[in-house]
Amino acid sequence: MLNIHNLSVSFGGEFLFEEISFRLNPGNRVGLIGKNGAGKSTLLKLLSKEMPIDSGTIAADKDVKIGFLKQDIDFVEGRSVLEESYQAFEEIKALELKLDEINHQLAERTDYESESYSQLIIDLNDITHHYEILGGYNYQGETEKVLQGLGFSREDFDKKTETFSGGWRMRIELAKLLLQTNDVLLLDEPTNHLDIESIIWLEQFLKGYSGAVVIVSHDKMFLDNVTNRTIEISLGRIYDYNKPYSEYLIQRNELKTQQLSAQKNQEKQIQQTEKLIEKFRAKASKATMAQSLIKKLDKIDRIEVDEDDNSVMNLRFPISITPGKIIAEIENLSKNYGEKQVLNNIDLLIERDSKTAFVGQNGQGKSTLAKIMVGELDYTGHLKLGHNVQIGYFAQNQAEYLDGTKTILDTMIDAANETNRSKVRDILGSFLFRGDDVDKYVRVLSGGERNRLALAKMLLQPLNVLVMDEPTNHLDIKSKNVLKQALQNFEGTLILVSHDRDFLQGLTNKVYEFKDQKIREYLGDIDYYLEQRKAENFRAIEKKTKVKQEVKKEENKKVDYKDQKKIKSLKNKLSNVESEISTLESTIKKIDEKLLLEYEATIAEPDFFDKYEAKKKKLKELMATWEDLTLSLEDM
Repeated sequence: MLNIHNLSVSFGGEFLFEEISFRLNPGNRVGLIGKNGAGKSTLLKLLSKEMPIDSGTIAADKDVKIGFLKQDIDFVEGRSVLEESYQAFEEIKALELKLDEINHQLAERTDYESESYSQLIIDLNDITHHYEILGGYNYQGETEKVLQGLGFSREDFDKKTETFSGGWRMRIELAKLLLQTNDVLLLDEPTNHLDIESIIWLEQFLKGYSGAVVIVSHDKMFLDNVTNRTIEISLGRIYDYNKPYSEYLIQRNELKTQQLSAQKNQEKQIQQTEKLIEKFRAKASKATMAQSLIKKLDKIDRIEVDEDDNSVMNLRFPISITPGKIIAEIENLSKNYGEKQVLNNIDLLIERDSKTAFVGQNGQGKSTLAKIMVGELDYTGHLKLGHNVQIGYFAQNQAEYLDGTKTILDTMIDAANETNRSKVRDILGSFLFRGDDVDKYVRVLSGGERNRLALAKMLLQPLNVLVMDEPTNHLDIKSKNVLKQALQNFEGTLILVSHDRDFLQGLTNKVYEFKDQKIREYLGDIDYYLEQRKAENFRAIEKKTKVKQEVKKEENKKVDYKDQKKIKSLKNKLSNVESEISTLESTIKKIDEKLLLEYEATIAEPDFFDKYEAKKKKLKELMATWEDLTLSLEDM
């Protein structure tokens, strides 16, 4: 489908990546990962032919269609959400115009016996047939289904695109891309502007996609749920594995362990050979043998261990002073944007040291309430901040809060005070802004670099409450993990607006869902919230199922002969599976013991890790089979 060979790109004389090669095939769902600035977005631009190649080749099969979701989009004003989404069907829309024109002529003309009228009938049949093959009678329904999956309601369909925020316009662009018949999808941070429910819908869509997909994302859970291959760009090289992200990390660490072991053994052999050379050089009779050993040493292909780019920022949020027990008390709070009401009579109490997540679809008021709490928006109702409350605020649209005409250093110095101005360069260094980097203008920074600068700036102000609105957007996975660790260690009060499930896990102990101008409290973490929402969605279905099961039990109190045979068959299968599980568990246990006692010898065996992982995978499959058989027996 796409063949990339010896591809190189350089900026200012330095290679971003050099002579990388890989191939994309149908069914590949690739997670393209790497730290900010490694070249992920650049590679997508090269694959989409939006950027010229320095050297190397990108060869594509004939008629391959490539769709690219970029971070910057530009719509024609005046179109509704549906009209803009229909732009995905250029050929169908062109055929509709032709059909309208032919039908208009047929309605006006009366020369029914003429050749030109007969030709119109033939053209009408041909175009109608082509229109049907392309899905002309289904595309409107498909469009509505995709838009609803991405969070749009039917009421939104006829609204003009310019009335929506950048995040929602990005969803329209994503919908167009998913509706097109592309062979390759290139998605740059597709989840940045999606809520949790829309992310789950997108995961299911991409899993069933038959073409190739390349995804740049910092959402580990999204990558694990969607991808079946990982390509990491690190220090100008790529590492390509047919594994989703988390499995890739394990396999790459195992490979590095093997490389280190092999390198150690090789070093021992080289040292022994060098000692022999020194020994034989001293004797004239052994000079020939010494020369032979020197030639042998020169021919050795030295084993290299893959380098890792482990540069990550260093982050810790210090507490200023201890606030009162109540951080914020909200009663009957409402907020309107013109005629649109976002929040209606909200009551909320935030207590000291609480860790709270705001979740829900975009446009439901999460960011609005965050801005109200930090004094950026007016409202009706009552909001009272507690004694000694000092809030640090991280805005979702961080670019608007930073002055593009200032340098990184000036931005920090202007935000500092007399007590911490001397620490500015040290703080910037801990956020990976070192040396001449501090003289860069804010306007040339990437999204990830701006986020890092905004986080660094927060450390210059006294705070005991953190309000963070989508802080992980544009942060690479390593930086995101550092931020998560810092927030876990934060001893103050935390309010997080986020759709990143992996990031939220283990960070909060209370979730507020924003929906239909109201908020609903869930006393648990993000996993508990998702479980509860699923139960809520399927409760009615479950009730119906239970009623049917009860009726069936009454009708089938006596088990007939066929059922008895089926039970016996299930018991035999269960017994066989249990026997296989026992044997495989014993085998794996022996391998684990062998690894502890003879690690290097064991991993040196041919295809050891592949065979070991295959056994573990087989055990997992057997356990799933055992569970299915047990449930079937219980139902019988």
